Amino acid sequence: MRRCEMKFGIIGAGIVGTALAVRLEEAGHECIGVHTRSRLSYERFRCYLNKDHLTLDALIPNVDCLFITTQDGMIRTVAENLSANGLLKPGQVWIHCSGSLPSDVLRVQENLSVRCLSLHPLQAFASVEKALAILAGTHFGIEGDDEELGEKIVEDLGGIPHHILAAQKSLYHAGAVVASNYLVVLASLAVDLFGEAGIKGEEALASLLPLMRGTLYNLEQVGLPQALTGPIARGDAQVVQGHLDHMPSKLVEIYQALGLKALELGVNKKAQQGLTYSSEELNLMKSLLAKS
Repeated sequence: MRRCEMKFGIIGAGIVGTALAVRLEEAGHECIGVHTRSRLSYERFRCYLNKDHLTLDALIPNVDCLFITTQDGMIRTVAENLSANGLLKPGQVWIHCSGSLPSDVLRVQENLSVRCLSLHPLQAFASVEKALAILAGTHFGIEGDDEELGEKIVEDLGGIPHHILAAQKSLYHAGAVVASNYLVVLASLAVDLFGEAGIKGEEALASLLPLMRGTLYNLEQVGLPQALTGPIARGDAQVVQGHLDHMPSKLVEIYQALGLKALELGVNKKAQQGLTYSSEELNLMKSLLAKS
């Protein structure tokens, strides 16, 4: 399939499906139509792309690629329904955009005559407008039967493709959760600690955000492990001891677990600089960060 000659359809007119359809049309591909159970979703879709709502009988036989952009829990069900009703054509590509499910979730029969592919945008899209604004430059995890086609689609979207191991896709998704969702959790943890020190709620978050942005900037500039700073990077066990002495007990275990990972980074950072912790520093830090 050559660039800019793909006829595609969408099942599920959510934020991701709508944004993909808009950008692929702009890249020269043709959206044949969309199918969704939600009238509101379709009305929103039509605000961005004036395409007909089609029955599955009318949509499926006329597309080269079918994007199934429903909620994760419905992807397998959609594929089963299409297969059971013979709604496919040989050589067609079925594509889902889940970060946690492998492309094989679409392969509901061993002899299914379609190719299965997964393209996952590694980004949090709060709205269609936000998705359209940042889709170009978004990194995508790709795995499945036709990864070369996946690369071409991602490039047409202005994205950056990465090939991932289907068997370890859950770990890929876990990494994304840690980087995105757990960043919010870390901010909450920091706000709790600031609250103990007298800086409460919104004031605490407002004061921490510039620090967090500065750290993200450092990660962009110098990467890992060089972006690590602070007492563990310095080997300052006395400061770490002070944290643990004053910290609410419910937060100690979280701090220690994160601290052990920080210590691992600290060892690597020093090694890259031709340095090491003294054995006394390292052993003391390990003892402080070990779960009690």
